[in-house]
Amino acid sequence: MHVSVDRAKCDNHGQCTFSAPTVFRLDEKGVLQFDENPNDSLRADVDEAADVCPMQAILVTD
Repeated sequence: MHVSVDRAKCDNHGQCTFSAPTVFRLDEKGVLQFDENPNDSLRADVDEAADVCPMQAILVTD
């Protein structure tokens, strides 16, 4: 699985960090950091993170 975030859309709300905290996190400056190639076992969490993103900035591909 590959995860990408459209930085032009992302507003660093951090909703994704609640759905998939092992993949998404906000750094000390409040900027989103993420694992581009998380383990496939996290797919459901990552899909949920993409769904709850208010800016729809997260793209998940195989």
